[in-house]
Amino acid sequence: MPEAPVALEYNGLAYAVMMATPTDLEDFARGFALCEGLAEDVNEIGAIAVAETEKGWIVRTALTGLGIEKLSERVRTRVAESSCGLCGIENLDAVSRPLPAVAVHAQIPSQAIFRARSELREHQPLGRATGAAHAAALVSADGTIILAREDVGRHNAMDKLVGAAAKSGQTLAGGFVLSTARCSYEIVEKAVRGGATTLVTVSLPTSLAVERAAAAGLSLWCLARGDSVTLVNDASA
Repeated sequence: MPEAPVALEYNGLAYAVMMATPTDLEDFARGFALCEGLAEDVNEIGAIAVAETEKGWIVRTALTGLGIEKLSERVRTRVAESSCGLCGIENLDAVSRPLPAVAVHAQIPSQAIFRARSELREHQPLGRATGAAHAAALVSADGTIILAREDVGRHNAMDKLVGAAAKSGQTLAGGFVLSTARCSYEIVEKAVRGGATTLVTVSLPTSLAVERAAAAGLSLWCLARGDSVTLVNDASA
């Protein structure tokens, strides 16, 4: 399974080093910036340069907009952080920070979820080859898979999907995001910050994931299979 250190630099400042699958790294940097709040929208993300080194990969991204203030503050008060998102007082405070309100949306029919879940493997070349990759997919309301991204890390796959959708001008609203990840609060937050209205995962959610989804107005379906799924939080209009 391909995995390497990927250093994410924004405006010349080192922001994070993530263990990731070194594919779709421009999407990764773009989506990470959006999910971290370093950019409000894709128009605030400029040129992205990807370079391979002896020790891993470096992805350098240019940003504009108010998000660069957060970038500077984060670098100034740097704390150690894992890819799972929680380490230190700064991040404990961040857990309760309000999320953007999710757009008004209709309930997704369960048949659309069954269709997407059954067809997801066709969009997982890395998963089929290794059996060790997570996937995140953007799916239309009728169950058609529009985009999919893979990574050894479940959070990274979501970042890549958000970045790919933003680059192509696709919205995550209206249809749903399907994730093979454990439904933790971080996956919920990335879905919300990426603009999703409905999130579907293959596992049960944590209690904090449910709380955060409900607070933001994100519809949440879990335990998705080819013929069954559980509606955990219905925020549809």
